[in-house]
Amino acid sequence: MIRALTGYSTRHPWKVIALWAVLSVVLSALAPTLIGRVTQNRTGDFLPRSYDSAAALEIAEEQFGVNPDATTVTMLVARSDGKPLGAGDQKRVEAEAAKLAQRRVIMPREDDRPNFLVPDRSQTPRIAPAMMAPDRSFELLSVELIGNRTDKGVQGVYRAFRDAARTQFSEAGMRTGFTGSLADTVDTTDSHATAAKVGGALLMGLILLINVLVFRSVLAALLPLVAVAMISGVAGGAVAGAALLTGRKLDAGTPDLIGVVLLGIGIDYLLFLLFRFREQLRARPEQSAREAAGQVSGRVGTAITSAALTIVAGFATLGVATFGQFRSLGPAVAVAVLVMLLGSLTLLPALLAAAGRKMFWPSKALGHEPGEGRAARFGVRVARRPMTMTFACVALLAALAAGLIGIRMDYGQGNAAAKTPATATATEISRALPAGVSDPTSVFVTASDGGTLTAGRLDGLSRALTRVKGVGQVARTVLNKDHRAARIDLYPTADPQSRQARDLASGPVRAAVARHTPAGTTAHVGGTAAIYADISTAVDRDLRTVFPVAAALIALILLLLLRSLLAPLVLMLSVGLGFAATLGAATLLFQHGLGNPGVDFTLPLVLFLFVVALGTDYNILIADRIREEMQRPGPARHAVARAVQHTSPAIATAGLVLAGSFATLATTPGNEQIAFAVTLGILLSALVLSLVLVPALAALLGRSIWWPVRPRPIKGGHPQHRANAPAPEPDQVVMAD
Repeated sequence: MIRALTGYSTRHPWKVIALWAVLSVVLSALAPTLIGRVTQNRTGDFLPRSYDSAAALEIAEEQFGVNPDATTVTMLVARSDGKPLGAGDQKRVEAEAAKLAQRRVIMPREDDRPNFLVPDRSQTPRIAPAMMAPDRSFELLSVELIGNRTDKGVQGVYRAFRDAARTQFSEAGMRTGFTGSLADTVDTTDSHATAAKVGGALLMGLILLINVLVFRSVLAALLPLVAVAMISGVAGGAVAGAALLTGRKLDAGTPDLIGVVLLGIGIDYLLFLLFRFREQLRARPEQSAREAAGQVSGRVGTAITSAALTIVAGFATLGVATFGQFRSLGPAVAVAVLVMLLGSLTLLPALLAAAGRKMFWPSKALGHEPGEGRAARFGVRVARRPMTMTFACVALLAALAAGLIGIRMDYGQGNAAAKTPATATATEISRALPAGVSDPTSVFVTASDGGTLTAGRLDGLSRALTRVKGVGQVARTVLNKDHRAARIDLYPTADPQSRQARDLASGPVRAAVARHTPAGTTAHVGGTAAIYADISTAVDRDLRTVFPVAAALIALILLLLLRSLLAPLVLMLSVGLGFAATLGAATLLFQHGLGNPGVDFTLPLVLFLFVVALGTDYNILIADRIREEMQRPGPARHAVARAVQHTSPAIATAGLVLAGSFATLATTPGNEQIAFAVTLGILLSALVLSLVLVPALAALLGRSIWWPVRPRPIKGGHPQHRANAPAPEPDQVVMAD
């Protein structure tokens, strides 16, 4: 199957390239619209309905008409001169708010795409009075907009509304402030805009620079970016289409994460092909470029397929998670990687066949075999001192893994330390009112006995909630239209995104509700704090399930690929140690060093999948080459040295590119921890595990690493290797087997 795909692609390269180009243009154009239809706005909607806060969300929608796609911004209005608001001021606030509530906000368009391809988020906001500060220093208004806070169109609508409101109230002698998740997201995005552009430019520059330095070629530098861009466009449309067909909802951050993954692994796979293609052309200068491309693609395609299926298997296991954000992320990444695999077996070989030897123009390196360089000397060093190398690697990884001691999960949102206008407004509000005013914890009560509810019937529950330590204020009870449901809002004294607020909602508040809910009624606690308290429970449960399932599937793939019991064990132990070291380093930096409450709650799972699945790519490449070299006559340590010599440039280059692509996530608000940890994990996987630890262990174990089916040296070398690789170089250093 693999050779059939690569063979057809190298025989008919222009047909394959044209097909991918058409698919890329069409699906790239449709992807934004499709993504908008399958993106879910509220994190709480990813929780199963068995969780208390998820049940509260359902009551809010069904009984109180809360729009699940709505996002609320809290607007502060105060006098420009700082004086308290008088009765006349309050009337002016109401009048200006009424004008804003009648004005449709038109979504700004910032690109040249046709209108029918860009979802129109233009809307008329709903504005309602929320609360007056006790000292009358400001009044709060609630502004409801429809759409996901990460949607660029919704962000544009908010900016237009914010600017119009500032101008309108300023003309009335008042100042405004805005806070809430949407306001914070927009402020943070705006503050990171320059960094994001610079980061993207630096990444493209890094990829081009590395490829130019390695291949001394224009095409080899540019082609990876063009090819990956084409495949990524198709993958984005495929992910959105699959989600639409299956009814799955995606988290708003999923498309950006997938884009980074595809950029990294796509360039990795093309680099693996380019290095082997160059090696083949040097070894057999008389061979046609298309024939060489076919042979190389068929050989490397097997390793690429195994590497991609490892990633697919790892992420597919997220389908068994209970937390919907994980459950949708896994299949989405799996679909995208499968598309990248298909592109790697068709488009990339077609590009090699079409470009031929011009791929490496103007370099003249194809005309001669390179002499012994750093890669050869490094391979000899690893193979000659495997025990020393193994000890050094294990010591380094163990030292980093020690950071896991005392690790805690952080379920907060956003960056509380960021100094943005939204956080400044939230701070101003908290000086006069409880911190939870802009994001209350809500208790929803429904009648289960067929009767109706009254405020008096719920007075006991309301009074009990006021006595809960940490609750700053309890709002009056609100009944729905048929008096079958009621809502009681609580305003905690702690930041609603803090651990204290989560502990309050999941502990004392739920305990008080359980004790004082009137007979014949049921009650559920909702709100941001309660949602994230339940998410912590769901994530803890998922970690205990997904880790072993993913490890088992990856081990099975390695078992089938390597046809050995011992080699997969070596590879899994090495990536496991790499995962522990990476997570430990992130804990040392962010929790112990920078004083964060803990590491992001998604980090262990995302890091496990990326470092284990993506890191296994490099292990597969080096292990496959070690097995191939061990089928040549000579000591096993010589085979290890040759394998490191031939694969270390490809792995080191690919690792730097992949690490660089993940490093750009640091310019995306809220992804700093993931950016640091995955970047470090990829570097450790490529430069330490794959190039030092795994080869050193292979040198120690010799051909026994392939037990129970040890490859026997074939006279003259493996048939495939005789056809595809140069003759063996004379060994420079004598090494014992």
